Amino acid sequence: MLRMKMKWAVALIVVLFSLGAIAQMPQEDIASKSKIQVDFDRATKMSDSEKLSTASTYLGEMRGVLSTVLGLLKEARAEKDVIKINCVNEKLTNIKGLIRISEQADITLQEAVAKGERDTAAHEFHKMAISHQKIKVLKTEAEQCVGELAFAVGKTTVEVEVDESKVPELDPTVQPLPETPVFRPPAASPYQ
Repeated sequence: MLRMKMKWAVALIVVLFSLGAIAQMPQEDIASKSKIQVDFDRATKMSDSEKLSTASTYLGEMRGVLSTVLGLLKEARAEKDVIKINCVNEKLTNIKGLIRISEQADITLQEAVAKGERDTAAHEFHKMAISHQKIKVLKTEAEQCVGELAFAVGKTTVEVEVDESKVPELDPTVQPLPETPVFRPPAASPYQ
């Protein structure tokens, strides 16, 4: 049992570090990290039944995000935009991995609560809280993928229609050039 917990802990660490370092995160992500810290403090004070119900809520929200991102992937495939598909697919893969970790953590959390192991229950709840926050960030990133303009957009054409009744006959932006007299300089040498 301990060996299995260690495997999941290592898998969680690998997934979290593969998603990016805190130093490279935007300010919103750093703020969400501080919110996670508050959740951790709150989690140690939560009763076991509150942990179980919150964990169940987290799993429901994560599955909802999964279906939303799958919809974004379907939308990107309908547009046949390879860049969007690859971007959303990357986020989707990370979301699936975090959901798998959360589902396993939920099972272990339920076992820990049944056995009365408060430390293990808190640890498993923390894994779920981290996954929940990361999945929210990944959902936002996936939405940005679909909202991005493709890099290869092709040639742009512009068509202008002019209403002759509203435009003056002469274009006011075109100024006629003044007539300039031409002065020839004197010959540089008297010899030809």
